[in-house]
Amino acid sequence: MGGTSSERDVSLASGLRIAEALRSRGHAVRTVDTAKGALSEDDERRMLAGGVVKALPPTPEELARMNAESLADTAARMPGRGDCDVAFLALHGGRGEDGTIQALLDLAGVAYTGSGHLPSALAMDKDLSKHLMRAHGVRTADWLMATDPTHLPDADVVGRTLGWPLIVKPSKQGSTVGLSIVRHAAELGPAIVEAFKHDDEVMLEQFIAGRELTVSILGGLALPVGEIIAKKEIYDYECKYTPGMAEEIFPAALGEAEVVAVQEQARLTFAALKLSGCARIDFRLTSSGEFFCLEANTLPGMTATSLVPQSAAAAGISFPDLCERIALLAARAPAGEPRSA
Repeated sequence: MGGTSSERDVSLASGLRIAEALRSRGHAVRTVDTAKGALSEDDERRMLAGGVVKALPPTPEELARMNAESLADTAARMPGRGDCDVAFLALHGGRGEDGTIQALLDLAGVAYTGSGHLPSALAMDKDLSKHLMRAHGVRTADWLMATDPTHLPDADVVGRTLGWPLIVKPSKQGSTVGLSIVRHAAELGPAIVEAFKHDDEVMLEQFIAGRELTVSILGGLALPVGEIIAKKEIYDYECKYTPGMAEEIFPAALGEAEVVAVQEQARLTFAALKLSGCARIDFRLTSSGEFFCLEANTLPGMTATSLVPQSAAAAGISFPDLCERIALLAARAPAGEPRSA
């Protein structure tokens, strides 16, 4: 848990809750912050008492400092073969979700939760993942890429291609960090500059108006569809992690045919990106009844307000049971070998 991505606080909240749930099932659990090392039970209690997730994520400067301090020691903090049965990954964003930690664990021969290193990298890269989605029949919004912060795309060309408003976001970030809604050509440049603070590539994406839906996949099984009604136009970091900023409805008020359609689109996305274990696929449903896939999350949040636990609860799966199922899926996957659902 933890790490040095902009989603560090959320990761700590997820990890602490997972550890508590697995211990309630009788499992021996050790917690490790990949940025700072092993945590004691006193550390855990202090973090829980103080509240882990703040209204805003850590700044890029704070993360850069922490990353520089931790980079040389990250490998040493990882478990080794025989040191544990399963490494439960509660990391979000950055090296925790982009395949880096997964590759390290593969080399060490340690079983871990979630998808393998290549699927993790593909899902984290929104540009590559959208190409794969379309190749497998999953509808996703049109997009353009900005790859050079010194040569920004022409706003008139972007407007003619994608229309206004549009979304500007880092290509390899999560929790909507660095994301902006751009309504006019004059806003495009500053939004791209802001997104470049968080990544070396920026995605410009057609804005899809409609209902926000999410589908959790657990070992290939599609759980009940959820709907998110945010207090703001975008389900952003504040809405996700501040109680009362969003209404989350499980199961969503959809017709049977709509449920079948979006769950099938989620399963297609899961397969297209070669995901495994537990993942969450997010969608928009337009007023004309079309589903557009927004993104896939290979290590979705597991905090008290997170969507996967709510979806599991709607299916009659308690949080400790959910965590145990995820761990068992990982334990059955041979470490260091290609992983499947």
